[in-house]
Amino acid sequence: MEQSNNGAAFDLSVELGKPTLVPPAKETKKGLYFLSNLDQNVAVIVRTIYCYKSDEKGNENAAEIIKKGLENILVYYYPLAGRLMLSNERKLVVDCTGEGAFFIEAEAKCGVQELGDLTKVDPSTLSKLVYEIPGAKNMLQMPLVVAQVTKFKCGGFILGLCVNHCMFDGISAMEFVNAWGATARGLTLTTLPFLDRSILKARDPPKIEYDHTEFLEIGNSSITSGELLDTKDELVYESFSFDVEKVDKLKKIAMEDGELIKKCSSFEVLSAFVWRARTKALNPRPDQQTKLLFAVDGRNKLEPPLPKGYFGNAIVLTFCLCKAGDLLEKPLSHGVRLVQEAIKMVNDGYIRSAIDYFEVTRARPSLDSTLLITSWTNLSFQTTDFGWGDPFLSGPVGSPEKEVVLFFSYGKERKNISVLLGLPSSAMKIFQELMEFA
Repeated sequence: MEQSNNGAAFDLSVELGKPTLVPPAKETKKGLYFLSNLDQNVAVIVRTIYCYKSDEKGNENAAEIIKKGLENILVYYYPLAGRLMLSNERKLVVDCTGEGAFFIEAEAKCGVQELGDLTKVDPSTLSKLVYEIPGAKNMLQMPLVVAQVTKFKCGGFILGLCVNHCMFDGISAMEFVNAWGATARGLTLTTLPFLDRSILKARDPPKIEYDHTEFLEIGNSSITSGELLDTKDELVYESFSFDVEKVDKLKKIAMEDGELIKKCSSFEVLSAFVWRARTKALNPRPDQQTKLLFAVDGRNKLEPPLPKGYFGNAIVLTFCLCKAGDLLEKPLSHGVRLVQEAIKMVNDGYIRSAIDYFEVTRARPSLDSTLLITSWTNLSFQTTDFGWGDPFLSGPVGSPEKEVVLFFSYGKERKNISVLLGLPSSAMKIFQELMEFA
């Protein structure tokens, strides 16, 4: 029996059909497809689900319609029908073979409502809704898109997707999935993907114009009584809800507590608040450096801006760095100001410098003494319509890494924010208490 986070035991039984390859509906371009350095740095697997239940139509032909839509959308996004390989420079490229995406139909022996609150269901249960390629030892042995449509007895269904982040960031991924939905409904695409990633090539010769501390190891030799995340405590995951009223209260605190912050966004204040609370819960020594990393969309920060429909990663990591003692002793507004300065730092020069830095060093961002915040709050998960209306729930599957905190929106208008993170059990108790500020 599996135990969900909301306390209800549920054993999800899913019967899988035979996996098939779905190639593009028409012949597509062959050859090697360039991936930029912004793509190279985020080559990780991302799993998401989209849950549907319509009062007007059942799920009898859901798999067939979604599969047909996939065939058609792969004509426009043809690199997704290829396979990853390593170039002579030991960089990832796509071999556009046209083999296709993986597709599998499945059936669950229950109604979708029997799963309960899907935002709190155990990840091991949700993982049954996203197909895993048997025997795949690394991402070079995996298709770039794997889709599973699981039909439930109630007439609802769930689309589970497994994709590689190196192919797109959140914005680009949602443009793809929403275009797939439009194609499945027989609509004409309003915006075609811009496929040429060479506009983000490294300069020749490379010009590194910033320190790029986001890549550097800051060390944790001075940490502590609890040795932060390396304790023997069990790592536990919890999600915390912040409705509009709670976020507004945080903004009010930040704008009145000393550092003359005139305004701040929900992301800025919540990032600073979570960074401080997590640092306090982990109890580092005051002189320990602590780093906050988060992604900024570079589409409109580049000069000229990237073309509409850019297919690929256009996000760049930026950072805040300060001593734990300063972060905790100074007011919330201090942390907010650091976040705002980190965002302001991202411009065309910074992004080009980051691309060149990877070209020269092949370094990946260090997560030592670091919190990485991944925000999905501005992604259009809720508008992916394959013909059954918008999903009643959509979002990531699985728990984030121990250094990562995930923000995602929920609620009817998607204005509320849920914060998901993992901490050693003793630290989580402290973090929970710090969340009760309102």
